[in-house]
Parts: sequence; C-alpha cells; structure tokens
Amino acid sequence: MAQQIRRSASTGVRRAAKAQSRAVTARKAQGKASGFIDWLMGLLPFTEEQWSRIWLAIIIGGVVGIGFIIANFAGVPALAQRQVAVMAADAGFAVRGFRVTGTRRMDEGEVYALISDQLGRPMPEVDLQAIRTRLTSELPWVRDARVSIQLPHTLAIDIVERAPHAVLEKPDRLVLIDAAGVELETVAPAKADGMLRLAGPGAGQQAARLEQLLGAAPALAPQVEAAEWVGNRRWNLTFATGQLLALPEGEVEAAGALVRFARLDGQNRLIGGKVLSFDMRSPPRLYMRLPDGDSEGPKVAAAAGGSL
Repeated sequence: MAQQIRRSASTGVRRAAKAQSRAVTARKAQGKASGFIDWLMGLLPFTEEQWSRIWLAIIIGGVVGIGFIIANFAGVPALAQRQVAVMAADAGFAVRGFRVTGTRRMDEGEVYALISDQLGRPMPEVDLQAIRTRLTSELPWVRDARVSIQLPHTLAIDIVERAPHAVLEKPDRLVLIDAAGVELETVAPAKADGMLRLAGPGAGQQAARLEQLLGAAPALAPQVEAAEWVGNRRWNLTFATGQLLALPEGEVEAAGALVRFARLDGQNRLIGGKVLSFDMRSPPRLYMRLPDGDSEGPKVAAAAGGSL
C-alpha cells in the first residue's frame, strides 16, 4: 500500500513539472511575439497616441459597419445611415475644423466661408464630391479642389488655383482673367501694369485663341502690350511702343499675317520706328500710316511670298 502512494506522488510531481515547463515555454513564445510586434510597429511612422486613435477608429468603424449592415438587412437604410452618423458624432467623428492649403493669390477666408456649414456635421454625412463642386463652381479662383477627411474631426481642402493670364478692360473696371477667359477678380490699374490687356466685346472668351495666335510669332509675343477684339471677328495688336498692327479675319489668315510681319520686322526693324500703324487686313499687302506731315515712309524690303 505504501508503494502505491509513493508512485502516485511521483506522478503528480512530474505532471506539475511538465505543466510549469509548458507555461514557461508559452510565456517565452508570447514574449518573442510581443517583442516582434513592438519592433514592427516601431518601424512605422506613428506615435503611441496616433496608434491609439487608429485602433479606436478601426474598432468604431467596425461596430458602425456591422450596425449599418444589420439595419440594411432590416430594410431601413435611411434610418441606418442616420444612426451611423449619430454614433460617429457621439464618438467624436464630426467636423470640428478645416485645413486649407494651396491658396496663394485668392483669399483663404472665401473657402472657410463657403464650407462653414459643414462644422458639426458627422463624418459619415460629409459629401466630399458636393463640397468640391461648390468650391469649383462658386469661387472663380478655384480651378480644382481635392477634399478629404482627416480623422477624427478635420476636413482637408487642397485648392488648385487658376493662373492669372491677362487683364480684361471693361467700361467701368479692370478684371483679371485666366487663359480660358474666366474672370477672377477686379484689379486696380497699378496691379495691371505689365500684364497683357484685352479689350472689345467678347475679348475674354477669345483669350485662348489669342494665345495660340501669338504663339505663331514667339519673337513678337513679348512686345504685344494690348489686343482689341474688333467686331467679334479679328484682332488689333498694340505693341509696347504704342504702334498698332491690324490683322485680317480668320485664324489661319491672322497667323500667316503675323508671321509675315515678324519677318518684315526682323529685316527692317519696323517696331520702334516712326510708323504709327500697320494694316494687314488685305493680304498680302501691308499699309503703313505715318505721322501727320511726314510724307516719306521707311523703305521696307518685301518678305518672301508677299508684297507691300
């Protein structure tokens, strides 16, 4: 009988030792896994506080998503969406501020004023595309806008501004426009110095075509100070010297005349001379107007393919 008792005690000791060994092994494995996870997370560019927010967002997002799916299966999607929004707002996921970037020339306050109605709105109810459409359609300076959500409570707006191209002369004011003719804002005459000036009814809508026309004679383009759209059919160009060049109707005809004038100017230095204006409305002829009392015009050599 005593022998049996000793055997049982020995077996119990061995079992306890094995259990303890397994526990130690498990703790070691757990320590290694935890150390690896800590090492892996240390490689990522997030602070401990940021990790807490990320995990909180994942947990809340999962709960909200499950609730939304259940509500949809129950046949109440509108109620589900509202409930999701309420849960998100209660958890702190609502618009509390804005971060606007990309504004250089426009007034940043215009952006804040336009989207101020988004303050307090739960994140699930924020319509990013609708905000983008409002910005691009209601603010002339905004050519495009990238709208995104920065959890937990910030709405980020990255503005792509239009580039000022010329000044449009109106009867009562000067208006800054881009290359497409979009009116940006009214400017004072002092701020318009050095910029290309456009005049004439419909001149703003012709800004892109004028740019293409001047591109045909790149040597002349920097010397053009103003352009008048005449009769909704042709251009009069005024150089920085005050001299005027009347071009014919038609895009092809006007470009051809401008190239020919550039050649003549290169041969005879017409710009800066005593001729007041050049008329090329009847190609291939060139007519020149001299100051009153000056009967002798410059001797101009004809460019190839045309007459004077």
